[in-house]
Parts: sequence; C-alpha cells; structure tokens
Amino acid sequence: MIRKFLHRIFSLGSAESVPADPAVAVIGCEQHSITRNRISPGSLKVALTLQQAGYTAYIVGGAVRDLLLGLKPKDYDVATSATPEEVRAVFRHSRIIGRRFRLVHVISKGETVEVSTFRGKASEALITTKNFCAHTDATGRLLHDNVFGSQEEDVRRRDFTINALFYDPATEEILDYLNGFKDVMAKRLRIIGEPEQRYREDPVRMLRAVRLSAKLGIQMDDKTAAPIGDMAPLLLNVPPARLFDEMLKLLFSGHALTAVIDLRARGLHHGLLPVLDVILEQPLGEQFISLALKNTDERVQQGKPVSPGFLFAALLWHEVLAVWNAHLKVGEKTIPALHKAMGEVLSAQRNRLAIPHRHDGMIYDIWSMQPRFEARSGRKPFRLLEHPNFPAAYDFMLLRCKSGEIDQELGQWWQTFKNTDNAGREAMLLQEAPARRRRKRRSRSKSAGEKVDAVSQEIA
Repeated sequence: MIRKFLHRIFSLGSAESVPADPAVAVIGCEQHSITRNRISPGSLKVALTLQQAGYTAYIVGGAVRDLLLGLKPKDYDVATSATPEEVRAVFRHSRIIGRRFRLVHVISKGETVEVSTFRGKASEALITTKNFCAHTDATGRLLHDNVFGSQEEDVRRRDFTINALFYDPATEEILDYLNGFKDVMAKRLRIIGEPEQRYREDPVRMLRAVRLSAKLGIQMDDKTAAPIGDMAPLLLNVPPARLFDEMLKLLFSGHALTAVIDLRARGLHHGLLPVLDVILEQPLGEQFISLALKNTDERVQQGKPVSPGFLFAALLWHEVLAVWNAHLKVGEKTIPALHKAMGEVLSAQRNRLAIPHRHDGMIYDIWSMQPRFEARSGRKPFRLLEHPNFPAAYDFMLLRCKSGEIDQELGQWWQTFKNTDNAGREAMLLQEAPARRRRKRRSRSKSAGEKVDAVSQEIA
C-alpha cells in the first residue's frame, strides 16, 4: 500500500512538493540521513494519504528533532493544509478533538497520529469569524488559537526552532525556515520570535524550555533564557490542570532531577509551581525525594513502567510523616493516626497539585503498607507479599532505607524474603522470632532506663 502511495506521489512530479519560497532551506537526505523507513508506518501512511488527496502534509515537531539527534521519537505528528473537517473526511477512523487548539486524531496501523492544520496569525477579520477565533486574556495568554494559515505562518508560530522542521516523506527532504537544523546540530535551544511576547502568549513555554534542555542535553541560548526569571509569575495565570500536565511531562522526562534543579535556579517555585514547592521545601526529605526522582529517571531511561501514584506518594511522604507524628504525640494509636494523616495531607494538597483521583488508591496503599513491613511474624509477611501493590510499596520502603529514614537491615531482610521460596521464608520467620524477642527486651530496657533518668533529673 505504501509503495502505491509513493508511486502516485512521485508520479505528480517532485517539483510540486518543493516550495518555491527562497526563504526556506531544503535539506536533502544525504545531509540529515532520515530515510522514509525510519518513520512510523502509521504516520507515514497518514501524511502520504493527505498528499494523495491533494493537500500538503509533513511529519513535524519533536519526531523530526529526535530522529536528527539519534533518539527514538515517542510519537509522530503531522501538519497539513487540510482543515480538521477535511482531514476527518479523508480518514474514516478519526475524530476531531480540542477547543483551544482543534486537532484530529487518526487511527492508522494501530497508531494514534495527531494531525494539525497549519496555523496563522489572528486578524480582526478572523476574530469576528464564527468558526475561527484567537483571543487573549489581560496578560497576553492565548485562550483560543484556531486561526488557520499558511505553511510558513505555521512554522513561525511554533515554540522553538528545533521543533519547526518539516519532513516530507515523499521526497525525504526537510524544510527549514528558521535555521532549526543548525540549532539541532549545535544542540542549541532557541525560541522563535520575541521571547517575552512568546512567553506571554503561553507561559508554559518556560517550563517546556527547561524540560527540553534537560531531556535533550542542549543549552538554551541567552535570549531564550533571560526573561524566564522575571516572567515566572505568569504561570499563576495558567489553569492548574494544564500546569499539572506539563509538570508531569517534566517529572517523567527521564531527566527530572536535572530539570528540577534548573527550575529552582531560575526561580520557578515559591507558589508558582506547587509540585516544585513540595519537592524543594522539605529539608528532612530532600535526600529521599532526590532518590525518588533519580529512581524514576532510571526507570524511564530503561524503558520500564513508571507510576504517577508512586511519585506523588514519594513527594508527599514527609508531610505525611510530620502530620502522623503530630497525632502520635497527642496519644492517638499508630495505624488510625497514619490513616488520619494520609487523608489530611492528600486533601490539603488536592487544590494545589490537582492530583487526579485515579491515583488515590496507589498512593494510599503505598503509605498504609509501610508500617506492615515492620511486622515480621506469623503469616503477616506472606499476606503483604500477596497485596497487588506490594511491588510499589516495597520499592518505596527500599528508598526509605537508602535515604537513612529507616534501618538498612529491614530492607535487606525483605529483599531476601521476597526472592526466596516458601521453605526459605518459613525458615526466616522461625529465625526472626528469637531476634524479635531480643529487640523487645532491648526496647523495654531502654524505656525503663529513660524513666530512671527522668526520675533522677526530677530529684536533682
């Protein structure tokens, strides 16, 4: 099927696919080395089908950038001259989504390919048009952005030059209007247009700049970086849900620790990013959270699954500890006090962090299972092993050991218990019984000694 598409595309004449605009650089495959077979089958079919239907269509954005950097793209986007309704008419398995930015999701060869129409600048005529709108708020942030335009206008509306490269799968050429190819090769992050205006239009671009810089190992140019500290308060005007989504991308970028350090250096916290405040404002838990972020980065880089619930549980754990200890000090029982602390902390953070409720179960399970690791008698360890969220709670407990919060011996015991057979586990529990009695005796002796010391101090 793809060969038939290519035959039809090439039969139209390759000259039609190359723009006559002298401002655009046409970079051949011999320079960039991105061959057609490196493009995902689904996005390749979508782009070629749109070209066959008479529209202009390119692979765009992060996929082209990542291929140039030798990385595997997470997904592929297509930009086209066809409107959403026209794209919908070409592809039966598709749907139009979005309000602020209308897109089409096309199901092709098992992939969901995101197709966007070339965007342009708003004009007074377009603003008053019924179907297209482009409005800003008092700070200059774009609220609606569905003004369609030309290919060159679309390029200049994108955020960074490295994301503004168009790849034509029919000719295997890259169209470059803004020297984005040179920026990729130089590992330089440069915003398109006047930085302050672009950050006003969408303050989330400041977070995106930090994330891309950390993820790709590239350096922001001075003009791109300079306004970020002064314009950070604009983030207060971004809807919490959208801010949360962007922070989630940053935390699961595989380079969260580097990005968080950079965000702190640029002053993007202190009420601006609640997630970042939680990370940075816990002196006692700083090592624990750093280990959690490092662990998450390693899993992402190794292609292992990562859980938002696990990371939120780590970020808020030391707040839970503080509230839990406060309840214990006034005489409340251990487990009820923990559950009370869990509910209070998560409720207090709900409005700040906008944590979706679907993560509550994982978070509560990880927290509530921590005291159960201390119980190494009877059938309790076996029941704990059978819990669906045991692997997450176990990894969490190991992080607590590594950070020095609890004794390393506990983690070593559970590591052995988890990895041995049932006979070995039974033997470990038999050996644990005398050791547990010794620990209890030492604990009672210590308590008695503390009471004697207290009485002696009162007498003195």
